[in-house]
Amino acid sequence: MGLAIDAACDLSQAFLQQHHVAVMPITVRVDGEVFLDDRKPAEIQRFIDRRLGSRSHSAETEPCPVEEVQKLFLEKLVLEQDCVFCLTITATRSPINEHVNKASFGILKNYRQVREQAGVPGPFMMRVIDTRNIFAGAAPLVYEAARLIAADEAPGVIRERLTHLANHTYGYMLPRDLYYLRARAKKKNDRSVGLVSAMLGSALDIKPILRCFRGETGPVGKVRGFEQGAEALFGYTAQRVRAGLLVPMVCVSYGGDLEVLPHLPGYTELRVVCEEHGVEVMEAPMSITGMVNVGEGAVTVGFAAEEHEAEF
Repeated sequence: MGLAIDAACDLSQAFLQQHHVAVMPITVRVDGEVFLDDRKPAEIQRFIDRRLGSRSHSAETEPCPVEEVQKLFLEKLVLEQDCVFCLTITATRSPINEHVNKASFGILKNYRQVREQAGVPGPFMMRVIDTRNIFAGAAPLVYEAARLIAADEAPGVIRERLTHLANHTYGYMLPRDLYYLRARAKKKNDRSVGLVSAMLGSALDIKPILRCFRGETGPVGKVRGFEQGAEALFGYTAQRVRAGLLVPMVCVSYGGDLEVLPHLPGYTELRVVCEEHGVEVMEAPMSITGMVNVGEGAVTVGFAAEEHEAEF
């Protein structure tokens, strides 16, 4: 059994390599430049070095098309695995889930001939899972899928568990630049961040804390200043860790150099709390797609927990 994700799922490169996770790329066009967002560190660094995340309001992102998904599976994955779980960011924010579902019909129709020609016996299965979250919020499902595969659980058991977790996964985000966020949101007809909040944020340095839960994204709190916002977000995450998580991991992604994270208020304390409770902290670079849509320097945190109200 294997795993495939779309590039907007924020996970560390070490994790992707360890579990041989296939990445469905996203094409990003900014100011005439083209980036292939496939979570490769070199391409992410090239984007950061070009400082495009601060002026890419007009950027266009193109999720992996149906034909490319079919090609990835029929030329590679159906020859390497008997079952692949394909996890995507929430279908409410991206068409990639729809693309993969459409591609699955052609894959399941044509895989037999491909496998027979290569001398690979037996049937092939693929299961498409909507994580119902974005960025770091997609990570707990992928982490749990890898754990269940390593434990040799049956595909039906894995799918049921992941479907359950998709309704209990939280993705929180702290943006640096509200005007940038609003410009991107307006371009995508997204009303999550309004003009009034952007103007207020600029005048008073108020930052919203946004949450994605069950596919819905919106503000759940506000703080004064990015530093205080980081402290509030990490402190809140530590509270949830103490209360108990459904998956023993917290993913923290950052839209820039990961070396910034230890210098943010509250981050070291969060790591200590996680260690005390046997919870792994995964640090991941935000995807190019993520930086294009929410701006450089944003922080996102993802974890799976019992349903709770956000308290900021």
